[in-house]
Amino acid sequence: MCTILRAFGATGKLIEEHSGEKLSLPKVAKAVNIHANYLSEKFKQVTGMNFVDYVARTRFEKACRLLSDGDLRISDIAFAAGFQSLSQFNRVFKKLSGKSPTQFRAAKPVVRRHR
Repeated sequence: MCTILRAFGATGKLIEEHSGEKLSLPKVAKAVNIHANYLSEKFKQVTGMNFVDYVARTRFEKACRLLSDGDLRISDIAFAAGFQSLSQFNRVFKKLSGKSPTQFRAAKPVVRRHR
């Protein structure tokens, strides 16, 4: 059991650290040295969500942090957070927050960096 807990800690950390990159279950499973099918099954049991949803939520959370920076364009934020397209970003963002990225940003105080 300790091995699987260490693997899930490593899996979560790997997803967070590489959320801006293209991630796949087989790639992550290989990185943490677990068979992809086993990781998929246990991932759902441990986190309560499947791998794809967890990656999407991690990217969404990163995008939320980036949206507080008023100097960044929403399209740049989408790709920096790891979304493969603007339509995917908008769809996931609306699903998880109930708002579009533009509406979300408008409702939050914006921090502008001085250049």
